[in-house]
Amino acid sequence: MGDVAKLRVGVICGGASSEHSVSCLSAASLLKSIDREIFEVTLIGITLGVFVGVVLGLTGAGGAILSVPLLGFFLHLEVAQAAPIGLMAVALSSGLGAYLGFSAKILRYKAALLIACAGLILSPIGIWLAHQLPNWPLVLIFAMILLLVAKNMWTQAKRELAGIEEALGPPCQLDQTIGKLTWTLPCARALFGSGALAGFFSGLLGVGGGFIIVPALRKFTDLPIKSIVATSLGVLTIISTGGVLFSNFYGAMNWSLAWPFSVGSILGLLIGRQLVKSISGPRVQQAFAIFAILIAMTMLIKLSL
Repeated sequence: MGDVAKLRVGVICGGASSEHSVSCLSAASLLKSIDREIFEVTLIGITLGVFVGVVLGLTGAGGAILSVPLLGFFLHLEVAQAAPIGLMAVALSSGLGAYLGFSAKILRYKAALLIACAGLILSPIGIWLAHQLPNWPLVLIFAMILLLVAKNMWTQAKRELAGIEEALGPPCQLDQTIGKLTWTLPCARALFGSGALAGFFSGLLGVGGGFIIVPALRKFTDLPIKSIVATSLGVLTIISTGGVLFSNFYGAMNWSLAWPFSVGSILGLLIGRQLVKSISGPRVQQAFAIFAILIAMTMLIKLSL
């Protein structure tokens, strides 16, 4: 028999509404009963993107790290498959947040460009390596990073609640007279190194690199938190967009899944930016840390089975 073209069907999932009543969990079960010899199925997750966007709006760039594990849990994608979709969502939602920050004149664009350029150098290496490795070491690395992010966020939140400030001044100081960073060699070196590391993990795991950029800006600059969030979103926009282009070049992007997930993340970001006005920042960080630990432990348990 000759090759027969498969029928393409889309399963929209993400919770009950007037448009769709199939949750991502029930959709995953539904997929198991579909004959893949006849049908080519695309699972379209919307609410997952909304949830990631809300976390992104509440926590800044660090929330982007949830994209890949959620896509893995609910849509049964491997890390290398979920990473480009996560980058797409991060690129669009971060771009919106960065634009709003730039309009409010709190985005430090020179710092963002330096960090992002460093990230773009190593991002292709991470993408290439992700497609050379089996899934289990990527899952293990991801879980370990989630635990590290959770620890750092919890510690930072405790320090803020206790009113503890850093003893030493950071290498990147904000000139209060002109409202701009004073550039020195230690400052540029610290931000460049942070960007390179963020770019590598962005390509390898599809996490955007916010879990590195936000703590780095906290440690190496004295920028206010709103400026840190806006600047980190600017960095993520550039690095993630580069990752999307590289992923498309490698043929690793599932556009039919990436677009609805990304649109959901943009809607979620707008919701998160409204919620953050009435919620304590440190408490949000602590809640995120607990959630990240639960996800990491679930990933490790599934890996051991």
